[in-house]
Amino acid sequence: MEKISSVDQFNEVLQNEKDFFILKHSLTCPISSSAYKACQSFSENEEVKLVYVPIQEARETSTHIAEAFNTRHESPQVFHVKDGQPVWNTSHSRITEKALKEASTR
Repeated sequence: MEKISSVDQFNEVLQNEKDFFILKHSLTCPISSSAYKACQSFSENEEVKLVYVPIQEARETSTHIAEAFNTRHESPQVFHVKDGQPVWNTSHSRITEKALKEASTR
């Protein structure tokens, strides 16, 4: 998984990747820790790009993502993005490796 912290990094991934996942991750939340582990395992076992934003370090970027995808900010929160648009998202304890695998086939 690749860490991104700036709006510019997010926009670069959005422009250069046709199909990827992005996790908005809280560094202090135990639910977010579980979601991070699920994403990490998913990214190690699947041929898919997955980036994450540590929200405490990159609040502006996290807010920008919510606005760009016209969604309410949640943490943890994961999006599946294709061709620059979110095609799926979920949050909190619904972020599991199984859910990510299912979303990857959409």
